[in-house]
Amino acid sequence: MTEFELKYGCNPNQKPARVYMRDGGALPVTILNGRPGYINFLDALNAWQLVTELKTATGLPAAASFKHVSPAGAALGLPLSETLMCACFVEDIPGLDASPLACAYARARGADRMCSFGDWIALSDKCDVTTALVIRREVSDGIIAPDYEPEALEILKQKRKGAYSVIRIDPAYRPAAVETRTVFGVSFEQGHNDCRIDGTLLQNLVSENKDLPAAARRDLLVSLITLKYTQSNSVCYAYDGTAIGVGAGQQSRIHCTRLAGGKADTWFLRQSERVLSLPFRPDLGRADRDNAIDGYINRNEEDVCAEGVWQRYFTQRPSPFTDAEQRAYLDQIDGVSLGSDAFFPFSDNIERARRSGVRYVAEPGGSVRDDAVIACCDRCGMVLAFTGLRLFHH
Repeated sequence: MTEFELKYGCNPNQKPARVYMRDGGALPVTILNGRPGYINFLDALNAWQLVTELKTATGLPAAASFKHVSPAGAALGLPLSETLMCACFVEDIPGLDASPLACAYARARGADRMCSFGDWIALSDKCDVTTALVIRREVSDGIIAPDYEPEALEILKQKRKGAYSVIRIDPAYRPAAVETRTVFGVSFEQGHNDCRIDGTLLQNLVSENKDLPAAARRDLLVSLITLKYTQSNSVCYAYDGTAIGVGAGQQSRIHCTRLAGGKADTWFLRQSERVLSLPFRPDLGRADRDNAIDGYINRNEEDVCAEGVWQRYFTQRPSPFTDAEQRAYLDQIDGVSLGSDAFFPFSDNIERARRSGVRYVAEPGGSVRDDAVIACCDRCGMVLAFTGLRLFHH
């Protein structure tokens, strides 16, 4: 296939639209089912790069949950605890632990279940049946993977009344060294961002604390690789092989840190006994459960514990999860890793990160206030690595 005609571009009024190779060659993808759109392809190609780089850097299968050209979650194929299985709604999936790939997607989807609603999925390895079973009951737009087991493909083809988009990509494909794009009729050209993210980036430890264990190194790599494919400015919290909080596309670094930190806090709070024991109505759908949990933790516009509201979600009225109770729970968290796609200009980012259990930080360095950032990390007992590598992505 040399080109694929799209229904429209980013919006229905943007026609004509297509994907094709500028050199006239064959596309590196095969559409096995459905009709992916313009944004679907952007998500698919960015997400595919992310999971393949995670696999290369760690040797573990990887998965990503993408929305609007940024990851909502990304993860490695590590086993899930019983608590995390329950928080990710996969405790009833048979044989989950036997499929590292299924564990990776359960983690990626569970990193931010609100933002992952209607996601695009990327898998580093051939999609097996167990992974397809996890995907089958989630609201999702499509998937990209290097291949599919026949039974797994049939399961995926049944989603969205047969319209679910399934893409197979050639894992041997490599892009040209120079890439181009057009904005407002003006053409841009730059070298493809082929920077390698591995443990060598974490050698320049500038903090007093230089104790960087293997698990933290792994999580910092997860964070940095995730940032490479996140719309800038961006910050990513990672823990236990999972990107648990992504702050994307913010104009201020501290707003990235706050946004991502709030998501990381929610990830941890979802695993608290208070949340796991919520008395959901048996007829409540998965998406509504996610909305109820988010409302319970963050007390958003709809107070799910309010009189006249709780009956829509619960069999009995739960007591509120107060700020003080949440703070006490989060104060027990430690060992979280944090990456930033550019330097931290002020130490307020470090102060906010510490409130979400961050102990390990990786950022490029190069700010005129690097000394203040280092000093703040030292006061907090944190490990800080200057990578010397900026990871802006637009």
